[in-house]
Amino acid sequence: MSSPDLPADARARVVTVSDRSHGGLRHDESGPLLAELLSGLGFAEAEVVVVPDEVGEIEAVLRAAIDGGMDLVATTGGTGFAPRDVTPEATRRVIDREAPGLAEALRMFNREKVPTTILSRAVAGVAGATIVVNLPGSPSGVRDGVSVLEPVIGHAITQLRGGDH
Repeated sequence: MSSPDLPADARARVVTVSDRSHGGLRHDESGPLLAELLSGLGFAEAEVVVVPDEVGEIEAVLRAAIDGGMDLVATTGGTGFAPRDVTPEATRRVIDREAPGLAEALRMFNREKVPTTILSRAVAGVAGATIVVNLPGSPSGVRDGVSVLEPVIGHAITQLRGGDH
């Protein structure tokens, strides 16, 4: 599996948002899986960072990735209705432009099998030349999210780098 048009030097940062994983109470499965899948798409780098469900900490790691020139920052976790699910709020603080079609496609993918996907509050957007996208916190949600990204992420990154439409 690879993403068409993905530049060979494309870099990604994976941000796992989880109080339990950050505190060492639960092994992070989604972040490493997401990094592995992004590498499989052709990303030259896909480092994983784990942060707690705190808007300020999520925002800081997102900004560091954007300032570090990442082409894609993909979060996993913190997009539901639970009181501490604040990933979308932190993401909105850093993006310049939303990409609602991408967020909608993530919610609609596999909806027949997983009706609760429509409860996701995930957002996607662009910050400078970086795409920021929120994915669910489950391994199956990460797999579905990467399936949505696969055919379009290379083209999107090429466009942000000034490539042709």
